Amino acid sequence: MSLIKFNNRNRLFPWNNRQLKDFFSSDDFFFNDDFFTEDSIMPAMNVKELEEEFEVEFAAPGFKKSDFEVTLDDHILNVSAKKEMEKKEEEDEFMRREFSYNAFKRSLRLPETVDNTADIKARYKDGILKLNLLKKEPTKETPKKVIEVI
Repeated sequence: MSLIKFNNRNRLFPWNNRQLKDFFSSDDFFFNDDFFTEDSIMPAMNVKELEEEFEVEFAAPGFKKSDFEVTLDDHILNVSAKKEMEKKEEEDEFMRREFSYNAFKRSLRLPETVDNTADIKARYKDGILKLNLLKKEPTKETPKKVIEVI
């Protein structure tokens, strides 16, 4: 089972990251760590090179198949997903409204051995998006040619 890496630092520290930095008013090495950077949910990713294909897996639970957008452009694989949810309850004299927004985008430069003209198989099951990218025969390097200078 793969794990998801995400920024859940606001639960760890109840203060806003900027307020925390301002409170200590220091730019020393501790606060220059990427621990305090703002980033979006970033799913864990596994890449396996098999004999005839590459298998790329993203751990992205809670999404539906229709939430994903997968594109391949000039050996750059872009995988993104976006999910919005709004819940509204109205009773007598009060109204409760909840909403959430989850999104991520990952881009990978693929090796030249990936056949970008072949179909890419994408499956989403049990919170795992799995992509299968076929390989092509590597281009053979032309042997070094020695040119005689006359």
